[in-house]
Order: sequence, then C-alpha cells, then structure tokens
Amino acid sequence: QVQLVESGGGLVQPGGALTLSCAASGLSFSIYAMGWYRQAPGKQRELVATITRGASGAYADSVKGRFTISRDDAKNTVYLQMNSLKPEDTAVYYCNAGGMAHGYWGQGTRVTVSA
Repeated sequence: QVQLVESGGGLVQPGGALTLSCAASGLSFSIYAMGWYRQAPGKQRELVATITRGASGAYADSVKGRFTISRDDAKNTVYLQMNSLKPEDTAVYYCNAGGMAHGYWGQGTRVTVSA
C-alpha cells in the first residue's frame, strides 16, 4: 500500500520560510518523479514543483527563485523549501508520486501566510 505523508505546514508571516517534507512508503521511491502541488480555497489544484529521478527540479513561475524542491532517496523523502513566502502562497500543499493524472497523493499539509 502506497502512502505519502506530508508534514511541516503551519502559519508563517509574509517573508518567512517553511520546509515541507513528504515521506513515502510502499513504492520504489527512487524510480519515481515526485512533485508538490497546492490548492488554494476556491481554486484548482496547481503544480508547484517537480523533481525527476535524477534530482532535476522544475518550478511554476510563481515560485521560481523562492522555492526549492529536493529529494533524499535513502530516506524516501521529498522536500519543499519555501522562502520569501507571500499571502498568495496560502494553500493546502500535496505531495505526488508519478504524476497528476495517475499518480499517488498524500493527504496534504496546510500552509497559511498571514500577518
């Protein structure tokens, strides 16, 4: 049974930083491309960042230069370092393995950016 468990969300002030983690089990983690997505209230789920098997990252324009995705295959974990957070980054952040269409999803972790 595949499980993706996100952690690290919370309340942070604008300009602050958070690091999200996603621990995976039940799959051969190292062969999967991993991703972070987010869904703000009243909006569709959107891609934030992806990382390939070879640890090459790609980012949405809205987070480029502020967020960094990384992975530790020894720990079956993918991370999202988020710096210079803005109120518009407020959303539930979801971890994904294997792509949006047919992949696996975590339960999400809430990030709120507010003064």
